Amino acid sequence: MQNKGAFRFFAILLAVACAFQLSFTFVTQSVQKKSEGMSAEQQSAYLDSMKSQVVYNLGFTKYTYGECLEREINLGLDLRGGMNVTLEIAVEDIVRALAGSNAQTPAFQAAVAAAKKAQASSTDDFITLFANEFIKANPTTTLASVFGTMELRDKVLPSSTNDEVIKVLRAEADGAINNSFNILSRRIDRFGVVQPNIQRLDQSGRILVELPGVKDPERVRKLLQGTANLEFWTTYTAAEIAPYMVQANSIVTSMAADTTSTTTVSEVIEQTPDTDSTDNIVASLTATDSTKVDPTQSSLLSYLQISQGDSPVIGMAMSFDTTKVNRYLNMPQVRALFPRDAKFMWSVKGIKGNAQVYELYAIKGTSDGRAPLDGSAIESASGQHSDMSSSSEVTMNMNAAGARTWARLTADNVEKFIAVVLDETVYSCPRVKSEITGGRSQITGDFSLQEAKDLANVLESGKLPAPARIVQEAIVGPSLGQESINSGMTSFILAFALVLIYMIFFYSRAGLVSSFALIANLFFLFGVLVSFGAVLTLPGIAGIVLTMGMAVDANVIIFERIKEELKAGKGLSLSVKDGFKNAYSAIIDGNMTTLITGIVLFIFGTGPVQGFATTLIIGIITSLFCAIFITRLIFEPMLEKGKDISFSNKLTRNFLDNTKFDFIKARKITYIISAIVFSVTIISLATRGLQQGIDFTGGRTYIVRFDKDVTANEVRTALQNVFTDDCLVKQFGTKEQMQMSITTQYKYNDDDPGVTNEINVMMYNALKSFYNGNISESDFTTTVANPLGIISSQKVNASIAHDIVINSYIAVFFALIMIGLYIALRFRKWQYGMGGIISLLHDAVITIGVFSLFYTVMPFNMSVDQSFIAAILTIIGYSINDTVIIFDRIRENIHNHPRRTLKENMNNAMNQTLARTVNTAGTTIVVLLAIFIFGGEVIRGFIFALLFGVFIGTFSSIFVATPVAYDFMMRKLKKEEAAKK
Repeated sequence: MQNKGAFRFFAILLAVACAFQLSFTFVTQSVQKKSEGMSAEQQSAYLDSMKSQVVYNLGFTKYTYGECLEREINLGLDLRGGMNVTLEIAVEDIVRALAGSNAQTPAFQAAVAAAKKAQASSTDDFITLFANEFIKANPTTTLASVFGTMELRDKVLPSSTNDEVIKVLRAEADGAINNSFNILSRRIDRFGVVQPNIQRLDQSGRILVELPGVKDPERVRKLLQGTANLEFWTTYTAAEIAPYMVQANSIVTSMAADTTSTTTVSEVIEQTPDTDSTDNIVASLTATDSTKVDPTQSSLLSYLQISQGDSPVIGMAMSFDTTKVNRYLNMPQVRALFPRDAKFMWSVKGIKGNAQVYELYAIKGTSDGRAPLDGSAIESASGQHSDMSSSSEVTMNMNAAGARTWARLTADNVEKFIAVVLDETVYSCPRVKSEITGGRSQITGDFSLQEAKDLANVLESGKLPAPARIVQEAIVGPSLGQESINSGMTSFILAFALVLIYMIFFYSRAGLVSSFALIANLFFLFGVLVSFGAVLTLPGIAGIVLTMGMAVDANVIIFERIKEELKAGKGLSLSVKDGFKNAYSAIIDGNMTTLITGIVLFIFGTGPVQGFATTLIIGIITSLFCAIFITRLIFEPMLEKGKDISFSNKLTRNFLDNTKFDFIKARKITYIISAIVFSVTIISLATRGLQQGIDFTGGRTYIVRFDKDVTANEVRTALQNVFTDDCLVKQFGTKEQMQMSITTQYKYNDDDPGVTNEINVMMYNALKSFYNGNISESDFTTTVANPLGIISSQKVNASIAHDIVINSYIAVFFALIMIGLYIALRFRKWQYGMGGIISLLHDAVITIGVFSLFYTVMPFNMSVDQSFIAAILTIIGYSINDTVIIFDRIRENIHNHPRRTLKENMNNAMNQTLARTVNTAGTTIVVLLAIFIFGGEVIRGFIFALLFGVFIGTFSSIFVATPVAYDFMMRKLKKEEAAKK
């Protein structure tokens, strides 16, 4: 081997680099072991204190524990638990803001509504859709007349064309999204999560946030979706608003029951207890189940208990009644009663002592609609324990202009109330005792220290230019994450051991060498993964294990070629040399096609699919290096020392040697078999369809664990009583620890942050009777260290589901086209490309059809989602790999034996590569079986697709791809012969 010294040096250098990268993981684990036995709070405090401590001293450089954490193996959320969120910045709101007062015109509103409707089925961004709709409906009006506002006066001129205005809008929106990204990054950096990941996605307005180990998903939702629109408003008192409330109650009652209330103001004040004693109000509210009030007797005061006196709280209502109160207060007839500047807002949380009772405030508006003071005045904020009470508070420092405005505002409202409002919600409403100068102030309320710190974080990091809404969300509890690690490692170790045993058994001493190369491959793969900062996920582990199964393929090809050279009478040294030389072409061609599918997966996939693609791509590269160079580096000194290298044993020496099967002759039978199976799957797809996962349809999926045996029908029936749609329930697990996968589209497109909690509570009420003991609502709904109840959840919005579907189609299309082009160019005959494409379509359609046939029968999830598309593309890569090996041998046979017929050369090629085909399929199937049995329920459907795909891919390589190429070649030959005659 030429340049042997250079390759040896490179291998040693790579090994040292990988060892260095992996060493950080061992250091962090040793630090974490010291905290074992501590309570969760003590452990967290200890590890936080260690972040700045040097724990890894290499002499020439030192690393703190925090720096080591950043360099350790980065486990995905499915392995360590946590939260994955895709946020979408509301570009619609940015466009509205840029239009100013013109956004209120009917033409503008109509264009926005039409654009939102079109967005559900289009890949264009909102700005393009809005512009198209506006121009179509208003051909005589230019966009410049709409967006020529004071804010854009230097960018949008009266003479600006529509295209120029669209360009400005897109630039402004892009800037706002970048600003949102920076603000969210600052918020997350202060959140206290180890190894958070935030990245802007290619799609306009979308930001991916990954928070491993997060323990409070609801807190994350509030942190990410809050726009931080801080405002300070003066308020009305209860005494000022109470008369209007009584009149409003009369209107609501008369409209509901067609009768007129005779309640007077004085009667209401007498009946309403003093505000300082809220216990009576709470008792009054909770005494009656207001959800059961007869609609014919509905009245505003049935749901809202009004206050009296000099208090900013004008009333109280149960949390589930606030929507009804809002609806009544926003009725045109009712709204006309109140002062024009009055604006109603609720407290941020329930009152102390009863978290379900919320307070209502009446904010005094201004003539221009702007708050007297807003968050732009805040320079810094911090959350800490209050010196005056047991709760916590937020201290704010204002800039000079803000301090002057704050001093004037407090001076004008001594002995009155000022509401501190964040995102249309009242956080506190203190009474002003005296003028406040210096710009330093506090927000007080019934806050925990964590809530105070989160509020300070949001205020200090800045205001989002537009609301961010969660369009995709996945939560994995730490208990499920640990189970995924255990099952993943079990399948990994077993599969690895089986591959080593298989190679040693089949190829004797050469198998030992390939086993060492496989171990080296694994070491390099993990080292490269860590150095790139790649995230290791459960599908990623599957990708590594699958890579191991495919990695031996290169060694199998080499060993089979060496065995052929030995049988031809060559010496061992020459046989090894020629075996490697003759195998290179097949190895490179086969792995290039798999590499193409891996790259396509990485480009078009997200989350776990990208993790799978990353490990697949790196695994292909490292396995090629190890199979070609590491194996050769081991063989060379053995040959120099005259050691015998055996490539078989008595049992495997003549395995599939000298087979003379006429594959081409049998093609008519296999065509019929394929046609029948293909037809059955097409009929099933047309009639039964597929069980589409929420990736494609949108919705919510939960994995709920029970402590006793329950059936899917029992769970489905219970949930149908609370949800308006038909839930899809899939059962798996043992009788003692039954698990259900529950999918629903109930309110899945509702952006209200409270909907998730609402659905969790509804599920709890429906399913709590299925547990042996009493399970609390918090234990059921939280994923934190919780062995029962909801242990995992996922939400996909309709807009992102549409994009996932489009990307999936594009990914499959591009993979097929790129592979077909590669084969046609590499083999310089379009017939090879045609044979390969037809066999790939055959494999993909039949595999998809099998999922259509059996999704109601199999005891595991067979939904079609992103992972399934990844499986299809992997099958395509594997199948074409197998096909290319045969095509490569056909090309070689035609070159070496030009006088033989095409049929002879093709049959000989398939017989000569049969041992390689069987061995590669055998090792891959053994590996996949290990993952299928021990890898856990989460990826079982994914692995089943791969298992079936390997089988059908091996079949099509022999009985479809090559025969189809043969038929096309023979047709061309016959045409050429006919033309000569």
